[in-house]
Amino acid sequence: MNLLRKLYFALYIILFKKTPEDYRPFALFFPTIRRYLVKNYLRKCGENLRVKSGAEISPKSEVGNNSELGTRCMIQSHCSIGSNVIMGPDVKIYSRNHRYSRLDTPIQYQGKKQYNTKVGNDVWIGASVIVLAGVEVGDHVIIGAGSVVTKDVPDYAIVGGNPAKVIKYRNE
Repeated sequence: MNLLRKLYFALYIILFKKTPEDYRPFALFFPTIRRYLVKNYLRKCGENLRVKSGAEISPKSEVGNNSELGTRCMIQSHCSIGSNVIMGPDVKIYSRNHRYSRLDTPIQYQGKKQYNTKVGNDVWIGASVIVLAGVEVGDHVIIGAGSVVTKDVPDYAIVGGNPAKVIKYRNE
């Protein structure tokens, strides 16, 4: 990551991450600044990004066009968010997990494994959803609030629960 991208990332995290939402009367120009900083520190970012207050996304992630980072969301590195994705507050999208195969070493000392986690296009992620590392969410998917997505989700599926299961398909 070059120096300018690091500067944008630091400014966002330190000064602008928790500025008021766009619907607040005193929001002023803060949503515009959040969008500008995040767009310029991400590895790849499309047009018309919306960044809600408290959103945290790794500089090693990618976001498509017309997508929204929900209030207080947390998106780890090596995550890809498609175009036209909306997410409720407190969404967590993970891309790494602890190694645990050795029984002679405590888990905390075994390191972590990095995965690529992907969210497709035209996806609605409800409030407080957790998407685990390495999962691929297809296109045109709806994930119900509070769900824990542990496995890949096919295109057009509506999923919910813990673990998330297909409830029905949007295109039936």
